[in-house]
Amino acid sequence: MAPLRILVAGVGNPLRGDDAAGPMAIERLQARMPQASCPGVEYMVSGGETGELLGRLEACDAAILIDACVSGAEAGTIHEFDVAAGPLPQRLGGFSSHGFGVHEALELARALGQLPARCRVLAIDAQRDTHGAPVSAAVEAAVDAVVDRVRRQLQCWCTRPVTQPGVSGGSRGP
Repeated sequence: MAPLRILVAGVGNPLRGDDAAGPMAIERLQARMPQASCPGVEYMVSGGETGELLGRLEACDAAILIDACVSGAEAGTIHEFDVAAGPLPQRLGGFSSHGFGVHEALELARALGQLPARCRVLAIDAQRDTHGAPVSAAVEAAVDAVVDRVRRQLQCWCTRPVTQPGVSGGSRGP
């Protein structure tokens, strides 16, 4: 059986304070869990452009997106969603600190039937997103916690791929 094609995307701008959470998580994941330890994993850093994310989602069996958000919760709060089970909650508004991007890419992928059967979003509440600002201590700590969660999820997906009859390629599943 071929390995799952897994996208792990860190969304954000590394030059805008806490908005660097996604790219920072990818950097740490690459150091702690190289792609060779989980065949089929592709790490990427994205600015959150809808078209770019949509194209990448279409080409994978599973995805994890890591982003900063502004939900009104305390900085460093981690939100985790199984996007394959349903849309991101409306109570979080636009959800992403980018305004237009991650939420729209996910919902467009869903509408087009291109959303991976396994798709998770981990978002960290941001404190500051000023250009040139450092990452806050709360978000820095949350990034480490997110990296641990993603590593556990990848280990599960990489060691126990689930097949689902009737799904193209046989590798998509819950």
